[in-house]
Amino acid sequence: MTMNIGFIGPGIMGGPMALNLMKGGHKLWGYARRPEAMKKLVDAGATACASAAEVAKNADVIFLIVSDTPDVESVIFGENGIAKGARSGSVVVDMSTISPTATKVFAERLAKQGVEMLDAPVSGGEGGAISGTLSIMVGGKAKVFEQVKPLFECMGKNIVRVGENGAGQVAKACNQIVVAVTIEAVSEALTFAQRNGADAAKVREALMGGFAGSKVMEVHGKRMLDNDFKPGFKVGLHQKDMRIVMETAHQLGVALPAAALVTQNLNALMGTGDSELDSAAVVKVVKRMSGMGDT
Repeated sequence: MTMNIGFIGPGIMGGPMALNLMKGGHKLWGYARRPEAMKKLVDAGATACASAAEVAKNADVIFLIVSDTPDVESVIFGENGIAKGARSGSVVVDMSTISPTATKVFAERLAKQGVEMLDAPVSGGEGGAISGTLSIMVGGKAKVFEQVKPLFECMGKNIVRVGENGAGQVAKACNQIVVAVTIEAVSEALTFAQRNGADAAKVREALMGGFAGSKVMEVHGKRMLDNDFKPGFKVGLHQKDMRIVMETAHQLGVALPAAALVTQNLNALMGTGDSELDSAAVVKVVKRMSGMGDT
């Protein structure tokens, strides 16, 4: 069934996701702070809007994917935001990675005007966004999830309703903890191999066949060996995600010592001007501390 869809934030991830929704046969209204970001969508048949409120006026389901918690709040509740145009019965789907605590508050505020909300952060990077194979972690009412699920299926393959509002963001935070700590582990292992004079590429090959094998070892381990840090997921974004993790852990009194360590290494990369590199560049920090420079 064709639906009227809104999409706000058609960037590196959002652009391909919106295109996949259109390929699913849905009519799309979009908004971007930079008008040029809408060009591919407009060329594909989307309608460009002057504000998030205008998008919401035309759409039954409004997706957004922006950088951080304050950005989501601004897009939804700011001047000319979604809340100014959304009709009662419409659904806001936030696919950004933001604070679980703030997400619950946003959902409560929208509910007061009869608007439902799902938090649905994603994992899979730009490649997954383009191929429509993202992992989508969803928080919100089961009934609303079932309503929106056919749209999620245009963008992803592993789609799981984790629980009520905020639960999707909790799952994404867990994802970022595992990825970050595994990047640290792979960085340390390959640095250890090199410092011992072993062929790190052969070590990686050996580890890939055993219990230490992982997607991070496969993809990021190769990046580290090739010194190729063209971003799939930027240091700046991973650092932001880990800040959310650590802030939430602080609120709850949860000990995350390994996550805290990797957060500091991401902070170090930010300090050396490496925010635009892929987060596999954590290996650069480990190597510097080991007296090996950046290579």
